Amino acid sequence: MADTAPNGPQGAGAVQFMMTNKLDTAMWFSRLFTVYCSALFVLPLLGLHEAASFYQRALLANALTSALRLHQRLPHFQLSRAFLAQALLEDSCHYLLYSLIFVNSYPVTMSIFPVLLFSLLHAATYTKKVLDAKGSNSLPLLRSVLDKLSANQQNILKFIACNEIFLMPATVFMLFSGQGSLLQPFIYYRFLTLRYSSRRNPYCRKVKRSEFECQPIVCQVCDFRQVI
Repeated sequence: MADTAPNGPQGAGAVQFMMTNKLDTAMWFSRLFTVYCSALFVLPLLGLHEAASFYQRALLANALTSALRLHQRLPHFQLSRAFLAQALLEDSCHYLLYSLIFVNSYPVTMSIFPVLLFSLLHAATYTKKVLDAKGSNSLPLLRSVLDKLSANQQNILKFIACNEIFLMPATVFMLFSGQGSLLQPFIYYRFLTLRYSSRRNPYCRKVKRSEFECQPIVCQVCDFRQVI
């Protein structure tokens, strides 16, 4: 049994699991790197100049993750209108577009939160799978943290949806302040329409229909940041 095996076979089980799922493992590492870069942008411990470079790195890493996920969902690439229409239905395509929209723009904290939180949630899910492969009783403290993160997944997804909606007027403000491009608000509006029609993540659609939900969620996050 995995939970009664010695430490050596348990570690070998985790490594074997990761080698068997190479694409998922690659996305896991890229998501962890995205979380790392996003955290160093939000908390500029290495200085403001370095924070701007971490902003770009986070978005580029997220673009890589999204491209890998899109390839996983649609492995047979075709230069056809039907394939493009199918790709635009995938959340990974949406966030590939999202990363390309903001990667060369002026660094905005609001634009990094969806990247950070989605990467954190997906990385946590795969980390639990790696821990299960290692052994059911391995690293209980880390498992507890991951369980708490999973328990708050719905609130996190609602916050992401609110953040994405509030970014629309932010892109317009960036345009008039000289920090954004003329096309950015129009491309971002297209991104929002894609998120609204998402089949796998309905939270943007739900929040748009009941925008009053955004206020208590944002207040909770602000209160949490004040406590920190």
